[in-house]
Amino acid sequence: MRTQKYHLYLNNAAYKEIIEALIMKKNELISTGHYTDAIDEILIDLSRAKPKNIKVIYT
Repeated sequence: MRTQKYHLYLNNAAYKEIIEALIMKKNELISTGHYTDAIDEILIDLSRAKPKNIKVIYT
């Protein structure tokens, strides 16, 4: 069974907010002594994502 993939199309402001929120959550987990593996994987995936220009057509 294949895992379902999701695609997010973000502008620069939304991308920045998501990165900042993940870093804040990671810092919170570090201060409480919890593992940050999942957040690290998400940050790596976001940093490897290729920017893609799409054309939005409103009807």
